[in-house]
Amino acid sequence: MSAVATLLARETALAWGKGGGPMVAVGFYAGVATLLPLAVGSEPERLAGVAPGAAWVALALAALLSLDRLFERDYEDGALDLLTLSPVPLEMVCAVKCLAQWLATGLPLALAAPVAAIALGAAPQLAGLVVACALLGGLAFSFMGGIGAALSLGARRGGLLTAVIVLPLFVPPVIFGGGALASLDAGLPWRAGFALLGAYAAGAVALGPIAMAAACRNALS
Repeated sequence: MSAVATLLARETALAWGKGGGPMVAVGFYAGVATLLPLAVGSEPERLAGVAPGAAWVALALAALLSLDRLFERDYEDGALDLLTLSPVPLEMVCAVKCLAQWLATGLPLALAAPVAAIALGAAPQLAGLVVACALLGGLAFSFMGGIGAALSLGARRGGLLTAVIVLPLFVPPVIFGGGALASLDAGLPWRAGFALLGAYAAGAVALGPIAMAAACRNALS
């Protein structure tokens, strides 16, 4: 456990200091939320209708920013080879990397999500569910995004390849989370969408590290 804790501290420090940190993702998120009224109009009724969905799309796009450096940095300087030979299983290494990435970007984005949604015209009573959905969605984005980052290791223009691989995997969380928020806003049952989002996040956490480890081993072979 001490080795895992040390690895988590290392990855979190790298994600905060050299992975772009939370300010880049939050700044991008705020920029998207600011541009949306300029594109669709500033009428409150129109903005209120698209606010939850727009906040989710912005969250997914902001989560992409740090994915290309999730494994690439360690792959380039040889640290990934050493991590592969360490006592910690490579699957656990991949899981810790994604957890650190979520702590550095997903958690701050989840805290910023209700502010952006309310600023766009969403009802204030949605704030609690927005945070909960963003936390689960951010976890799914980190672990599913890690698969794309591992698959693009060593490729030229890996960031673009990561986005192409990852964006289809981001569709279910956006649908489930946006559907739960839209249902609560309309006074309809919302727990089914939230449960599906939680199930998808749990599946990503359970299966994502296995796929990432296999892709890393293939890149290093």
